[in-house]
Formats: sequence, structure tokens, C-alpha cells
Amino acid sequence: MAGPAPSSGTHRADPSGASAPYGKSLALLATLFFMWGFITVINNTLLPHLRSVFELNYTQTTLIESVWFIAYAVASMPSAFLIERVGYKKAIIIGLVVMALGALGMVPAARIPSYEVTLVALFVIACGIALLQVAANPYVAVIGPPETAESRLTLVQAFNSMGTFFAPYFGGYLILSRTVSGTTMEGTAVSLEQRVGDAQATQLPYILVAIVLAIIAFVISRAKLPTLGEDTRRANAEERKHLSLWKHRNLVFGVPAIFIYLIAEIGVANLFINFVSQPTIGNMTHAAAANYLILLWGGMMVGRFVGAVIMRRIAAEKVLTAFALFAMAAMIGAALLHGPAAMWALILVGLGHSIMFPTIFALGIRGLGPLTEEGSGLLITAIAGGALVVVQGWLADTYGLQNSFWLTVACEVYVLFYAVWGSKPTQALPPVSAPFPAE
Repeated sequence: MAGPAPSSGTHRADPSGASAPYGKSLALLATLFFMWGFITVINNTLLPHLRSVFELNYTQTTLIESVWFIAYAVASMPSAFLIERVGYKKAIIIGLVVMALGALGMVPAARIPSYEVTLVALFVIACGIALLQVAANPYVAVIGPPETAESRLTLVQAFNSMGTFFAPYFGGYLILSRTVSGTTMEGTAVSLEQRVGDAQATQLPYILVAIVLAIIAFVISRAKLPTLGEDTRRANAEERKHLSLWKHRNLVFGVPAIFIYLIAEIGVANLFINFVSQPTIGNMTHAAAANYLILLWGGMMVGRFVGAVIMRRIAAEKVLTAFALFAMAAMIGAALLHGPAAMWALILVGLGHSIMFPTIFALGIRGLGPLTEEGSGLLITAIAGGALVVVQGWLADTYGLQNSFWLTVACEVYVLFYAVWGSKPTQALPPVSAPFPAE
């Protein structure tokens, strides 16, 4: 991994928890969090659309999202080596360009149309996002005082949730509301000609996404982002040779916590529209259900802003415990209730999930010192856990969509275990203080 884990040193902390000289850099990085959240959640409106276009079952539908998260397993560690060679700034630009190319790949996928080309294009987009995740998450966590790392990362992740909040509206308007499958009730027969027309509706949204990504890449190429000095990086690379990641309990249990949490988050989001559309739950079209998906992601956004404030006063692990209990209760409701009550229970789980990823991530790298970058790489690789959403697709096909949510309940139980015991650091190392000359 590139670079050690810096502390704020003598820099004065600003109210957000970031070192004052890096406020502009943090704001610029927030746009990255927004964009990868936005693009990831477009998939949630894309999946029911593709299910109709290609006449997929739930297993095949969730396989699309599995391919997306397999990209994290494939690309995260190579991304770490790339960052070490070219630095954070160039790596971020490369990640944005890769994402833009993948978005453009959705155009021929829609024109053919081709299920296989769609999988390849989404895989390329996800590889670009993985590179951004490896660079941005640890950077935000260590750019300011260690004691406010959880609050700072949760705050920036709130902008990720802001992207997820707007994406369903964008996807619902430009994809679902412009297609036959998106404006008819679940189970309505769609002709071959209509399905081909529906497939082409994805072209405009992804062209717009590619343009925005290119603009952000240009802006970042002109910006001055802080980086680590070469001497400090070499010194800490030597120090890391004598240390072991596996002696840190918070990381050892944190990696599966990220992995398992992603199964819960992605499973809920991917199957939300299909679940809410069912006659026994919400009895509505996919386009109408997309409006309620906005509330799910809106709850995550609100929860992260509120959680960032709460964690400046209450220990992060205690806050995570409370949110895990709330999420578990909401998912039990979604699995047992019927009608609007089940729908609203599933919407509320967004609030419970809100702080989980940034808090688990920050707790996982706590006390790693010069091992922070390596630990961050493992945690980002664990995002590949979202690929196992295909298991929930199989459960939905085999035992029913609503019963598949018991898998999500089990995931919440592990997060609760991590909050209560697994997140406690062992053999904590002091943070490494280093200068940040501008690139």
C-alpha cells in the first residue's frame, strides 16, 4: 500500500474533524464519495429493468450485482500497488477515467442488447470505484486527529449517501419511467420489441454519467492534493516489515464485518423495488417503487450526518451497537410483516445501516499505525462481500423473496457482535506523524 498512516501532527483541527489546511481537499474528495454512491445505486433501478429486458430470474438478476462486487476482490490489491507507484492523485484520476470508460460501455450493451456486455461494462465501472475506495477511505480517516477519525469518515460518507439518495430519482426518471416494464405492474407480459426498446433507455443516463466523471477527473488533475513525502514512505515501509496485521483483533474481525455488512446493504437495496412492487406489500409499479427507494437511501444520508455528530460525543462502538440493534429489529419486521408495514420496515433499515460501513472501517484501522494502508486494502477488498447477494437471490427463488430477508437479519447479528467485542483494539500502535507537501 502507498504511504503510512499520518496523524494530524501539530495541525489545528477544524469543526469537521479534519486538519484545517486540508478542508478544501476533503471537500473535493467528497465529490468522489458522492459519485460512486450515485453510480452504485443506479444499479438498484437498473436491476429490475434488466430483469424484464433479459427475462431473468432472481438468481440471474442478483448475479449482475455480484459481478459488480467481484470487481472489488479483483481490483483492490492491484489498486494499492498502483497507488504506490503513481501516488494518490494520479490513481484517483485513473479510477475516474476507468469508470467513465465503463459507463460508455453501457451504450453498446444497450444497443445490441447484450446481458454479457452489460456485465463487462459494470465490472469495469466497479474496478474504477474500487481504486477510488482504496485511495479515498484511508486518506479521509487519517487526514485529521485520530480521535475523530470515525466521525470524519462518517461525515464524508454522508455525501456518498447523498449520491445514493438522488440516484433512484435519476434512474427512475431516465430509465424506469421511460420504459414499458417500468410503468406496468409486476408480472405484466412485455413483447420482444418492447424489451429491445426498453434496453436502449439506459444509454442516455450512462452517457451523462461518463461526462460528469470526465469533468471531475479534469478538476482533480488541476487541484493540489496533499501527499506523503518519499522519505517518510520509505521509512515506514521498512518499519512495516517487522509488524503483523493479524495481531490486531479489530482488523481481523473488521474484515468479515465489512464483508457481511455489504451482503445486508446490497441485498436490501437490490431487491427493494421487486419486494415493494408485490401485490401483498405495496402493490405498485417499479417506477413508483423507485420513489420509496429514495427514502431508504435518504435514511442512510440522514443517519450518517447525525451519526457524525453523535460520535464526537459518544464512543463509535457504542453508537454502532445501537444502530445494529435498530437495523436488526427493522429487518425482522420486513421478514414477518405484510402490506405497507413490511415496506416501511424495509425503508427504516436504511437508517440502521447508515453508519455501519464508515464506522466499521474506521474502527478496523484503529491502532494499526504504519500498517494502516495495508489494513485499509483488506477492508476495501472485503467490499466484495456484496457479490454474495446472489445467495439471497437464490433464497428468494427457493423460499420466497420475503423469507430471503432472514439472511439480512443474520448479517445484522454479526455487526452487533463486532460492535460489542470484535472492534476492541489489541496491540494498538501509535499513529505515524508525517508532513503533507502538496502534489
